[in-house]
Amino acid sequence: MKAMLSHEPGGPQTLKLTEMDTPAPGKNEVLLKVHAAGLNFPDTLIIKDLYQMKPPRPFAPGGEVAGEIAALGDGVEGLAVGDRVLAMTGFGGFATHLCVAAGKVMKIPDGMPYDEAACLVLTYGTSHHALKNRAEIAKGETLLILGAAGGVGAAAIELGKAAGARVIAAVSSEDKAAFCRELGADETLIYSRDMDDRATQKEFSGKIKELSGGDGVDVIYDAVGGAYAEPAVRALAWKGRYLVVGFPAGIPSIPLNLTLLKGCQIVGVFWGAHTAREPQAHAENMADLFRMYAEGKIKPRISARFPLENAAEALELMQDRKVLGKVVLDVA
Repeated sequence: MKAMLSHEPGGPQTLKLTEMDTPAPGKNEVLLKVHAAGLNFPDTLIIKDLYQMKPPRPFAPGGEVAGEIAALGDGVEGLAVGDRVLAMTGFGGFATHLCVAAGKVMKIPDGMPYDEAACLVLTYGTSHHALKNRAEIAKGETLLILGAAGGVGAAAIELGKAAGARVIAAVSSEDKAAFCRELGADETLIYSRDMDDRATQKEFSGKIKELSGGDGVDVIYDAVGGAYAEPAVRALAWKGRYLVVGFPAGIPSIPLNLTLLKGCQIVGVFWGAHTAREPQAHAENMADLFRMYAEGKIKPRISARFPLENAAEALELMQDRKVLGKVVLDVA
């Protein structure tokens, strides 16, 4: 088998394509022949030792894969060799083969291609959990998405529209805005890449309120963080909900008096912990996603694809925040 391994902390170019023995699945594990691996922002952090999970080296990044079961370990039930599946692995996915705990494997519909399956769970799972379970978004509410052209943001656009919300997509460029409109965003807002200036923040907040009709937005999905957070919170409507999703622009500081003045909530979205602590709710959410996929309401937008040996180039695209929708590795 082959894998792109991280031998030392560093950027994408530190990954090395390595030949190694194909592992045998242990008890309650399956061996996957990986066909596709989806890229996500945490993949750029885990190789730098900047993520909460720090696997022992050498390891392959890649926490989201799809493929077919090549072998079964002892004790595995309900799965068979040849089953088409997806899996959330945390790491290890940038490889041709991978052993995964059977409980982390899920069969995929016959009509779902491997590349789309590998780009479904983390982004749509995160966004569906955020909007459904954490925000309890309702039909007719207004949703603002920061970083709307990225993987989770693009998923949030489709899921927001499926929930009957009015969606405002906030992005950093016109090409990203056009992409969001193609996904169904009702309004787009291009923000400055430099939001540290208070006047710029005030202008940003004013534009959000203007697009919301003046009363502010009901739900904010923040996948950016940094200096964008406070002006966004200032544009919340009464009893609005601010969803904390990610921090590529840095961890923000938000004056808590805003929560009092607006009667609003700051709500954390930790999808990984949700799947572990609330497996039944996660299973219900996945059933929702497969149903919406079959109905054509959601579809992973893959804007770039790379072979396994070019994983570093793919990760550079991700870390430079140049991704529209999803990036995938075509492994086999």
